[in-house]
Amino acid sequence: MSQAKVDRYKEEKANRKKILAKEKRKRITGIICGWVIAVLIVGWAGYSGYHAYEKSRPIKTIYANLDAVNNYMNTLDTEE
Repeated sequence: MSQAKVDRYKEEKANRKKILAKEKRKRITGIICGWVIAVLIVGWAGYSGYHAYEKSRPIKTIYANLDAVNNYMNTLDTEE
């Protein structure tokens, strides 16, 4: 082995813990980012699907007889 290779090996051996810790942090960061992106995509797809489902449903119309309320309001206006 040449002296340069020996020096590189010694340097790599001395910094092996730092190098492995850095690689581990990169790997964990990649995994976390991947999960976050996957959750966002699934959430967006679920929201879009629910929105499309609600949009396609017929609108419920509720009819109420408000004659009594209207008569009461009219009596309030005339007494003033």
